[in-house]
Amino acid sequence: MTVPSSTYRVQVRPDFDLDATADLVSYVDRLGVGAVYTSPLLAAAPGSTHGYDVVDPTKANPELGGEQARLRLVAAAREAGLGLVVDLVPNHMSVEVPAANPWWWDVLQHGPESRYAHYFDVDFARGPILLPVLGDEGRLEIKGDRLTYYDHEFPIAPGTGTGEGTADQVHERQHYRLVHWKRGNAELTYRRFFDVTSLAAVRVELPDVFAATHAEVLRWVANGEVTGLRIDHPDGLADPGGYVRRLREHTDGWLVVEKILAAGEELPASWPVHGTTGYDSLRQVGGVFVDPAGEAPLTELAAKFGGIDFHAEEERSRRLITGRSLVAEMRRIAALVPGVPADVARRAVAELMVAFPVYRSYLPEGFDHWSAAVRRARRPELAEAVDAIDRTVRAHPRGELATRIQQTSGMVVAKGDEDTAFYRYPRLTALNEVGGAPDRFGVPVAEFHAGAAAREAGWPAGMTTLSTHDTKRSEDVRARLAVLAELPAEFADAVGRWSARRGLPEPTLELLAWQTLVGAWPITPERLAAYLDKAAKEAKVRTSWVDHDEEFEKAVNAWPAAVLDDPGLADDVAAFVERVRMPGWSNALGQKLVQLAGPGVPDVYQGSELWDLSLVDPDNRRPVDYQLRAELLARLEQGRLPDVDDTGAAKLHVVRTVLRLRRTAPHLFTGYRPLHADGPAAAHALAFMRSPDLVAVATRLPVGLARTGWLDTVLALPAGAGTWTDLLTGREVAPTAALGELLTRYPVALLRREAP
Repeated sequence: MTVPSSTYRVQVRPDFDLDATADLVSYVDRLGVGAVYTSPLLAAAPGSTHGYDVVDPTKANPELGGEQARLRLVAAAREAGLGLVVDLVPNHMSVEVPAANPWWWDVLQHGPESRYAHYFDVDFARGPILLPVLGDEGRLEIKGDRLTYYDHEFPIAPGTGTGEGTADQVHERQHYRLVHWKRGNAELTYRRFFDVTSLAAVRVELPDVFAATHAEVLRWVANGEVTGLRIDHPDGLADPGGYVRRLREHTDGWLVVEKILAAGEELPASWPVHGTTGYDSLRQVGGVFVDPAGEAPLTELAAKFGGIDFHAEEERSRRLITGRSLVAEMRRIAALVPGVPADVARRAVAELMVAFPVYRSYLPEGFDHWSAAVRRARRPELAEAVDAIDRTVRAHPRGELATRIQQTSGMVVAKGDEDTAFYRYPRLTALNEVGGAPDRFGVPVAEFHAGAAAREAGWPAGMTTLSTHDTKRSEDVRARLAVLAELPAEFADAVGRWSARRGLPEPTLELLAWQTLVGAWPITPERLAAYLDKAAKEAKVRTSWVDHDEEFEKAVNAWPAAVLDDPGLADDVAAFVERVRMPGWSNALGQKLVQLAGPGVPDVYQGSELWDLSLVDPDNRRPVDYQLRAELLARLEQGRLPDVDDTGAAKLHVVRTVLRLRRTAPHLFTGYRPLHADGPAAAHALAFMRSPDLVAVATRLPVGLARTGWLDTVLALPAGAGTWTDLLTGREVAPTAALGELLTRYPVALLRREAP
């Protein structure tokens, strides 16, 4: 079993392919990383920029360089002594371009008789497969042996395209039906990934489907070419626990799952995995740098911009998803409820989805979450229907009804919370993150320490992270926005001025926009406009991906340029950003040190070793300037200590120092014990001991600290023989460290004790 000391995530894509990734290995090695960690590498949809839309799991993606380029990456990692961790997508495959997916093409051509028909979760009992691809214009045509609609191509079943007949008549003879794209959410006949009709779910719970979809990646594992796997979206699977147990039969390597845990939720102990991909640690690490004193004033500010109760908005948003986006799923599940009229069953199923306290349950394990959802869903008019569902699920916890409810509840929670409510609740967007809890205003220090200690005790080899390809905003944007909790009155006054000068026609989006502008400054009008367009459509208040309000969208698109081209306003925003810049850097360095030195296997998302002010995808997948990073790294290798400034070299210094130590002295990163400072500014110190010879110290709430300084606040280091040294500055540190001296150059310190 190989557990990496750390990982470095690379988004492999056609314009940064496998050979480019291989060339990056030497830099990653110099940084101190333990394993290169890539996005999915199997053949994906034509032009895919992320790889999560696999079309052929039997080969490496030719658009990334194919098998030979993959082997070159393997060789580069081996030569550097690094592991290679690969992202794996078992839940779904892309069907957007049917001809690119040979299995799906065969199913469309032969219907239920296809040898691959059982690979996909298709409800053949409802007739031909519904394909929602048609628009308001255009017509079907026959071109050779294919049925076409503009550039969409579909197969023609044997014997159905010959003889007389128009394209429409030939279409009626197929095993599929092309319908208007808006019908998909309500009438789709196959399970999908969330509400994305171009991603069809795969039934990996069947042994032959598992074998077919995993053979190639498991060959890489068997050859020792891949040392770890990251499993995407296990909650969509019929039996996540059974899946990872089957996977574990084929690998003893590092295995982590993208399981989003709610606050207080535990990963099922029966899963033979090393842990999650780290969103739970992200919430704790980021939250401990948020000042709880800012809750009331920022809540008051949000109220002026249409602010609402988060739980009420969460419920409304989930109902929106069950009533609009996932209607087809509600109907399919309702049809399985015995003895209940279809309409009532649909409402009861939807109510259960809305009521789930976590993403999903894993019956027969964890009936507590299921029971909680049942209790909340038992509204008087639905009580009998909910009870009927409950009886069936309890009697058959592995039956189809139980399975489909659990598969779908995670879709409702993710789309309702992360992709809707989080965009409607801009009280403090630093908290509105995947795995986050916006209703909880930060994380108390005691809770943070308890979470870290629990991670060390239960999941010491799980991944930790601060930024991913899926986060709503980067770690450094969140670190800067956390400062607003220390300056709520100043921010409220500033927003009042800014709004009076350049408002937006939707108030919650406006407050989100001002926070985004501050958090990501400096930002181009184009980047901000693209973000706000996505945010407005995800929020689904005035416009959406399906039902557009063109005038509103034009106003949103014009807003960034109007703000940034207004000299007085732009200067005012810039002045406020200058007020929060240094405290934001302090938070950024603090949370990075805490993540890297704390329990778990820390991941560094591509480029985030310097300041990274990225927003949600696709903004966070922009090209990374590795030449600049290599140049700054070379200066550090020459022993030149960086300042905390715009270059971000100080963050690179922290990352390099901790990662290199983790790789060369892993014994230092075992155990966990909170340390507590003494003195008037003790609340501003966050410190912990890993081994008795390693201590991490970070500054929290830097604005408040600046008002008084550390004064005579001290941190007593663990007793024992030897000399303590701050590895970031090279300075010797007294056994009782004066924090005003220790944290003079940097707001963080990594202390190691050397034996006498």
